[in-house]
Amino acid sequence: MKKTVVSSVFVALLVLSGCGDKDPQVEATDSAATKEVASTRAAVETVSSNNNTSAVSDSAESSSEAMARLEKELKTIYFDFDKFNVRADMQANLSADAGVVNTKASKYFVKLEGNCDEWGSDEYNFALGLKRADTVKKALVAEGVDANRISMVSFGESSPTCTDKTKECWAQNRRVDFKLLP
Repeated sequence: MKKTVVSSVFVALLVLSGCGDKDPQVEATDSAATKEVASTRAAVETVSSNNNTSAVSDSAESSSEAMARLEKELKTIYFDFDKFNVRADMQANLSADAGVVNTKASKYFVKLEGNCDEWGSDEYNFALGLKRADTVKKALVAEGVDANRISMVSFGESSPTCTDKTKECWAQNRRVDFKLLP
């Protein structure tokens, strides 16, 4: 048994010692030329990797800044109490939003966030928020926005913009907000 263990260890050491991580040596006829090529290669790789990193971060920053700027152009759509049809005074906002989504924000996806006031049960308000988002989605599609670019979510009453206990405040919470996604 002792011989088997010792010979196994010996064989393992032989196998592992033959698998070193040595870099192959290339013989060069002109060592000065080889050093010059190596230093040039290193400089090019360094510059190339630095340029790629800055280009990626610049484009990411400009893309997120562009999305934030475009989101500010999108107008919130407000709804009447316990309703999910688009009000007549919101039609112009909806058309303007469709224009922004079709032209300036054509490379982004759109998330519609349905919201409600605090009246009604949680289940009812989540369903109503989703119906409001779906109504806005159908209107955007009718204006020429690709339905595959639009997603919907309902926050029910969980994401109020105003927390006062007034009719004006509750009216501000009955809405669909627009968010852009990459």
